Amino acid sequence: MDNIDRDLMRLLAENARAPVATLARKLGLARSTVQARIDRLEARGVIAGYALRLGDAAEAELIRATVLLSLEPRATAAVLARLKALPAVERAHTASGRFDMVLSVAAGSTAALDDTLDRIGEIDGVRGSESLIHLSTRIDRRSR
Repeated sequence: MDNIDRDLMRLLAENARAPVATLARKLGLARSTVQARIDRLEARGVIAGYALRLGDAAEAELIRATVLLSLEPRATAAVLARLKALPAVERAHTASGRFDMVLSVAAGSTAALDDTLDRIGEIDGVRGSESLIHLSTRIDRRSR
Protein backbone atom coordinates (compact mmCIF):
# COMPACT_ATOMS: atom_id res chain seq x y z
CA MET A 1 0.00 0.00 0.00
CA ASP A 2 1.46 3.34 -1.02
CA ASN A 3 0.60 6.97 -0.17
CA ILE A 4 -1.99 7.16 -2.96
CA ASP A 5 -3.78 4.12 -1.52
CA ARG A 6 -3.70 5.71 1.94
CA ASP A 7 -5.11 8.98 0.54
CA LEU A 8 -7.79 7.01 -1.30
CA MET A 9 -8.74 5.14 1.88
CA ARG A 10 -8.90 8.42 3.82
CA LEU A 11 -11.31 9.83 1.22
CA LEU A 12 -13.42 6.67 1.31
CA ALA A 13 -13.49 6.82 5.13
CA GLU A 14 -14.88 10.34 4.87
CA ASN A 15 -17.52 9.33 2.31
CA ALA A 16 -17.65 5.73 1.06
CA ARG A 17 -20.40 6.74 -1.39
CA ALA A 18 -18.27 9.31 -3.19
CA PRO A 19 -18.29 8.73 -6.95
CA VAL A 20 -15.06 7.33 -8.36
CA ALA A 21 -14.83 10.37 -10.65
CA THR A 22 -14.85 12.68 -7.60
CA LEU A 23 -12.18 10.57 -5.88
CA ALA A 24 -10.08 10.63 -9.06
CA ARG A 25 -10.35 14.41 -9.31
CA LYS A 26 -9.27 14.86 -5.66
CA LEU A 27 -6.35 12.48 -6.13
CA GLY A 28 -5.30 13.89 -9.50
CA LEU A 29 -5.63 10.47 -11.15
CA ALA A 30 -7.65 8.93 -13.96
CA ARG A 31 -11.00 7.46 -13.00
CA SER A 32 -9.94 4.03 -14.30
CA THR A 33 -6.78 4.14 -12.17
CA VAL A 34 -8.77 4.90 -9.02
CA GLN A 35 -11.28 2.15 -9.80
CA ALA A 36 -8.43 -0.32 -10.34
CA ARG A 37 -6.90 0.67 -7.00
CA ILE A 38 -10.24 0.23 -5.20
CA ASP A 39 -10.70 -3.19 -6.83
CA ARG A 40 -7.16 -4.22 -5.80
CA LEU A 41 -7.65 -3.02 -2.20
CA GLU A 42 -10.91 -4.98 -2.01
CA ALA A 43 -9.34 -8.12 -3.50
CA ARG A 44 -6.44 -7.98 -1.02
CA GLY A 45 -8.86 -7.59 1.90
CA VAL A 46 -7.60 -4.11 2.80
CA ILE A 47 -11.11 -2.82 2.16
CA ALA A 48 -13.45 -5.35 3.74
CA GLY A 49 -16.68 -3.56 2.91
CA TYR A 50 -18.71 -0.42 3.22
CA ALA A 51 -21.05 0.22 6.12
CA LEU A 52 -23.62 2.65 7.37
CA ARG A 53 -22.22 5.17 9.85
CA LEU A 54 -24.85 6.72 12.09
CA GLY A 55 -25.03 10.49 12.35
CA ASP A 56 -24.91 12.45 15.57
CA ALA A 57 -28.71 12.49 15.89
CA ALA A 58 -28.97 8.68 15.79
CA GLU A 59 -25.89 8.21 17.99
CA ALA A 60 -27.35 10.51 20.63
CA GLU A 61 -30.34 8.21 21.02
CA LEU A 62 -28.21 5.17 21.89
CA ILE A 63 -27.15 4.15 25.36
CA ARG A 64 -23.64 2.75 25.19
CA ALA A 65 -21.71 0.51 27.54
CA THR A 66 -18.38 -1.23 27.75
CA VAL A 67 -18.73 -4.74 29.13
CA LEU A 68 -15.72 -6.55 30.57
CA LEU A 69 -16.00 -10.34 30.61
CA SER A 70 -14.16 -13.05 32.50
CA LEU A 71 -14.45 -16.36 30.68
CA GLU A 72 -14.03 -19.98 31.60
CA PRO A 73 -10.87 -21.51 30.10
CA ARG A 74 -11.28 -22.48 26.42
CA ALA A 75 -14.76 -20.89 26.23
CA THR A 76 -13.88 -18.01 23.91
CA ALA A 77 -15.15 -19.55 20.66
CA ALA A 78 -18.49 -20.64 22.17
CA VAL A 79 -19.00 -17.28 23.86
CA LEU A 80 -18.23 -15.40 20.62
CA ALA A 81 -20.74 -17.53 18.74
CA ARG A 82 -23.47 -16.54 21.22
CA LEU A 83 -22.42 -12.87 21.27
CA LYS A 84 -22.77 -12.69 17.46
CA ALA A 85 -26.48 -13.41 17.91
CA LEU A 86 -26.94 -10.28 20.07
CA PRO A 87 -27.44 -7.25 17.78
CA ALA A 88 -26.62 -4.78 20.57
CA VAL A 89 -23.06 -6.16 20.76
CA GLU A 90 -21.21 -3.98 18.26
CA ARG A 91 -17.63 -5.10 18.90
CA ALA A 92 -15.85 -7.79 20.87
CA HIS A 93 -12.13 -7.72 21.61
CA THR A 94 -10.00 -10.28 23.40
CA ALA A 95 -7.90 -8.67 26.11
CA SER A 96 -5.06 -9.30 28.49
CA GLY A 97 -5.28 -8.66 32.22
CA ARG A 98 -8.10 -9.34 34.65
CA PHE A 99 -10.70 -9.62 31.90
CA ASP A 100 -10.64 -11.89 28.87
CA MET A 101 -12.93 -9.91 26.59
CA VAL A 102 -14.07 -6.31 26.13
CA LEU A 103 -17.43 -5.64 24.46
CA SER A 104 -18.89 -2.45 23.01
CA VAL A 105 -22.66 -2.52 23.44
CA ALA A 106 -25.32 -0.04 22.26
CA ALA A 107 -29.06 -0.12 22.88
CA GLY A 108 -32.01 2.16 22.27
CA SER A 109 -33.22 2.18 25.88
CA THR A 110 -32.10 1.27 29.37
CA ALA A 111 -34.52 -1.69 29.27
CA ALA A 112 -32.94 -2.98 26.05
CA LEU A 113 -29.46 -2.50 27.49
CA ASP A 114 -30.46 -4.30 30.69
CA ASP A 115 -31.88 -7.20 28.65
CA THR A 116 -28.67 -7.46 26.61
CA LEU A 117 -26.53 -7.43 29.76
CA ASP A 118 -28.70 -10.19 31.24
CA ARG A 119 -28.34 -12.27 28.07
CA ILE A 120 -24.57 -11.82 28.10
CA GLY A 121 -24.39 -12.92 31.73
CA GLU A 122 -26.41 -16.06 30.95
CA ILE A 123 -24.02 -17.30 28.25
CA ASP A 124 -22.33 -20.58 29.17
CA GLY A 125 -18.64 -19.88 29.63
CA VAL A 126 -19.06 -16.35 31.03
CA ARG A 127 -17.60 -16.50 34.52
CA GLY A 128 -18.32 -12.86 35.40
CA SER A 129 -18.81 -9.40 33.97
CA GLU A 130 -18.49 -5.74 34.78
CA SER A 131 -20.48 -3.10 32.88
CA LEU A 132 -19.46 0.50 32.43
CA ILE A 133 -22.30 2.73 31.17
CA HIS A 134 -21.08 5.64 29.03
CA LEU A 135 -22.40 8.97 30.31
CA SER A 136 -20.90 11.51 27.91
CA THR A 137 -18.31 11.63 25.14
CA ARG A 138 -15.50 14.08 25.71
CA ILE A 139 -13.18 13.06 22.88
CA ASP A 140 -14.11 11.26 19.66
CA ARG A 141 -11.42 10.92 17.00
CA ARG A 142 -13.36 8.59 14.71
CA SER A 143 -13.58 9.95 11.19
CA ARG A 144 -16.87 11.74 10.56
